[in-house]
Amino acid sequence: MSVPPSAARGGRPVVMALALAGVTAAVMQTLVTPLLADLPRLLDTTPADATWVVTVTLLVAAVCVPITGRLGDLLGKRAVLLACSVPLIVGSVVCALSSTLAPMLAGRGLQGVGMGMVPLGVALLRDVVPADRLSSAIALVSASMGIGGGLGLPLAAAVAQYADWRALFWGSAALGLAVAVLLWRVVPAVPTPARGGRFDLVGALGLSAGLVALLLAVSKGADWGWTSPTVLGLAGGAVVVLFGWGLWELRTRHPLIDLRTTARPRVLLTNLASLLVGFAMYASMLVVPQLLQFPEATGYGLGQSMLAAGLWMAPGGLMMMVVSPLGGRLTDARGPKVTLICGALVVACGYGLLQALMGTAWGLMIGLAVASGGIGLAYGAMPALVMSAVPPGETAAANAFNTLMRSLGTSVGAAVVGVVLGQMTVTSGGATLPSEAAFRTALLIGGALALLAALVAATIPGRRLEPFPAPAPDADAPHAESAPARTSVR
Repeated sequence: MSVPPSAARGGRPVVMALALAGVTAAVMQTLVTPLLADLPRLLDTTPADATWVVTVTLLVAAVCVPITGRLGDLLGKRAVLLACSVPLIVGSVVCALSSTLAPMLAGRGLQGVGMGMVPLGVALLRDVVPADRLSSAIALVSASMGIGGGLGLPLAAAVAQYADWRALFWGSAALGLAVAVLLWRVVPAVPTPARGGRFDLVGALGLSAGLVALLLAVSKGADWGWTSPTVLGLAGGAVVVLFGWGLWELRTRHPLIDLRTTARPRVLLTNLASLLVGFAMYASMLVVPQLLQFPEATGYGLGQSMLAAGLWMAPGGLMMMVVSPLGGRLTDARGPKVTLICGALVVACGYGLLQALMGTAWGLMIGLAVASGGIGLAYGAMPALVMSAVPPGETAAANAFNTLMRSLGTSVGAAVVGVVLGQMTVTSGGATLPSEAAFRTALLIGGALALLAALVAATIPGRRLEPFPAPAPDADAPHAESAPARTSVR
C-alpha cells in the first residue's frame, strides 16, 4: 500500500494537522484561567479546592506524556495520536455537563491526556516529512504548545465574558473532534521501529508516582506551606521513588525511557536547557497578566479587563507562529544548537524590554512578543537536537521526555515566581497585592534563567550530518515498504 497523497506531497497537510493537534492540546491548559475567580461559585466549592481544576490537568499531562510517547514507539504514533484525542473530547463533554467539583476534575484530567499529542506529533514528522522540510515542520509543531497557550487565553476570556462558561468546553469538544477527524484523514500510518518491544508497566507506575508526588509538592507548596509535613513528605517520597525508578530503568531490558540514551551529553544538556527555558517562559506568563489587570491605584497596575489583557498578550502567540518557520531555516543553515542559543538570548532580551517598558500596556505587549519569539525558536530547536541523538525506535519516547522537562520547568517556575510575588507585597485598597519590586524580581529571575539556558545550550556537543538507518520492514506494518531513511539534523 502506498503512502497517502498528503505525505507524498511533502507532508504539508500532515504538518498542519499535527500543529493543530498541538495547539488544541495546549489550549486545554489555559482554558479555565478566565474562570478561576468564579469556579468556587460555579462548582459550589472552596477557592482552595477550585485550584485543583488547573492542577489535575498538569498532573495527568506530566504522567501521560512519557507513557504515550513510549506507546507511540511500540504501537505506532498515528494510532496513539488518535487514542489521545478520545479522552480529550470525552473530558471536554464531561466538563461541559459538570455542576460540581468531582466531575469537573475527572473531565479536566481526561483533557490532560491530550498533551501526549505534542511529542507524538513531533516524532511522527521524522517519518513523513522530507529531510529538506523537516526542521521547519519540527519548529512549527513543537512551538504549538506556546502558540496554543498564547492564543487560547484571549479566546477563552472572550467566551467566558460574553457567553455561558459551558460554551468553553463544548467548543473544546468540537475542536477535539475536528482534530481527530483531520488526523484520521491525513496522517499516514508508518512502521514502528520499536515493534517487538514490551511496555514497561513497572517503570510507568514508578515514574507516575514519583512525578505526581514531585509536582504536588511544587505546585501546592505555597498553599500547604513549604515546611509542612505534607510537602516535605511528598518531596522526600518523590526523591526515593524516582531514584528507585531510575535503578529499575537501567536494569530492565525494555525500559519506558532509556536513561543511557538520555544521559548522552547532547540529549542531557538539551533537556536541561529545556527545563530552564520552560521556567523562563512561565515567569512572563504569570507576571504580565497580573500587571495588566492590577488596578491603576497601585501605581504600577494598568487596570485592564481580563479580555483586554488577553488581547494585549495575543501577539505573543502570533509571534511564535511567525518565528517558527524562520527558526527552521536557521536550523537548516546553522544547526539546532545555534537556534536554541539564539532563542534563549532573545527570551532574555524580551525580559529586558519588560523591565524597561513595564509601565505601559503596549510596552508589556512588545516585551512579551519578543520573549515569545525566543520561545518559538528554542522550542523548535529542542526536538531536532534530541532526535539527532536517538535511534528511530526511541524518537517518541525521547521527545516525550523532553516535553516533560519543559513542563517541569513551567511548574517550578510557577512555584518560584509564586513565592516571590507572595513574599514581596503591598496593601492597596484594603487588599494585599504583590509589589512592583516583586514583579521586577520575577522578571529578573526569568531573564537570568534564559541567559543560563543559552550558556547550557552553548555546551551541547556538535554532531556530524549523518543518515539514520532506515527501520527494518515489518510485514505487519502498513506502508512498511515506503519508509525512507531519515537524515539527522546537525
